[in-house]
Amino acid sequence: MKEDFLRKYAELAVKTGVNIQKGQLLVITSPIECAPFTRLATEVAYEAGAKDVIVQWNDEICTKIKYLKAPEEVFDTIPKWMVDSRLSSAKEGAAFLSISAADPELLKDVDPKRIARFQKTSQLALKEFSERLMSNKNSWAVVSIPTTGWATKVFPNSTPEEAVELLWNEIFKVVRVDSEDPVAAWDIHKNTLSEKMNFLNSKNFKSLHYKNEKGTDLTIELPEGHIWAGGADYTADGVEFIANMPTEEVFTLPKKTGVNGIVYSSKPLNYGGNLIDDFSITFKDGRIVDFTAEKGYDTLKNIVETDEGSHYLGEVALVPFDSPISNSGIIFFNTLYDENASCHLAIGASYPICIKDGENLSEEDLEKKGANQSITHIDFMVGTEDLEIVGTTHEGEEIQVFKNGNWAF
Repeated sequence: MKEDFLRKYAELAVKTGVNIQKGQLLVITSPIECAPFTRLATEVAYEAGAKDVIVQWNDEICTKIKYLKAPEEVFDTIPKWMVDSRLSSAKEGAAFLSISAADPELLKDVDPKRIARFQKTSQLALKEFSERLMSNKNSWAVVSIPTTGWATKVFPNSTPEEAVELLWNEIFKVVRVDSEDPVAAWDIHKNTLSEKMNFLNSKNFKSLHYKNEKGTDLTIELPEGHIWAGGADYTADGVEFIANMPTEEVFTLPKKTGVNGIVYSSKPLNYGGNLIDDFSITFKDGRIVDFTAEKGYDTLKNIVETDEGSHYLGEVALVPFDSPISNSGIIFFNTLYDENASCHLAIGASYPICIKDGENLSEEDLEKKGANQSITHIDFMVGTEDLEIVGTTHEGEEIQVFKNGNWAF
């Protein structure tokens, strides 16, 4: 049974996720621990007509050794061939499949400043590549595969072997691989998200007001010409793809200078091998003016101080509390999963596709329209069971968007 599900999952990632086209190059980024699945995805891609499949392996243990042992200057450079490899593949029209799986606390003993330093170096070096993906110039998808370190964090009372199996079972459920026809199940799901997206776009809200008993009291202004997106995305050539599997969100961008109030986190954030938990962020005229964290304060500080744009928000995403991942009752310590169990916001860059003609605008023009620019984009979860969101239209009409954590329409 598991072998059948693995095959279905690989086909879903390749054929529905990145939607590989005949004669197209596929680039897979994968932890070495996920090699069996990566090989299966490679096989599926060739069978679907891929011209070639390039696998870029990484190993989090080697990454930890580097952070602990390498000289300081190493964290200020990225080999040019690594950047050129990504960019040349993107310009060739490649599709990009990323396997996101890591031990959430592997790097807890590493100096957060080292991690932040290398993250910033990498983000700067890969800025053009990242902008291509955020503008949907290439199809891309992110999926996750259980690793021992990740699984034992999610299921700490199980043996490593049992934890991995339990995590596989949950993943198969939330990505709908356990259904008779996963592709058909995803078609239904995409239509549901489209209905919510179309309603929000029809209302053209001026602002959203968030409130819950944790203390969140936040008003987010939305820029003129903002667009809600969700479910499927499309490349400039009209190829449909699903960037995140799973996905339960409908999202847009905030007006850079239009965020005011305080928001409290609802789930831990795993960033760079470190956990940030029980944190709050305060905004004034869009800018982060204060933040607290019971755990991971220095890591949060490094995120906020990445560049000027990381002092502002770039994404507003709505996810009902009553959704498959949330209903599992599991904290996955993996943003791909946890963000799809909860309404979330993102520090940093906006998606150009979320503003009219944004993919064709320069950074300067995007900035003028209220879209934030940054080399980073970090999602954090804010949705709760009692979250209330009220939208205000340009005509002053107030409409309940979320009630008791779920869609109100």
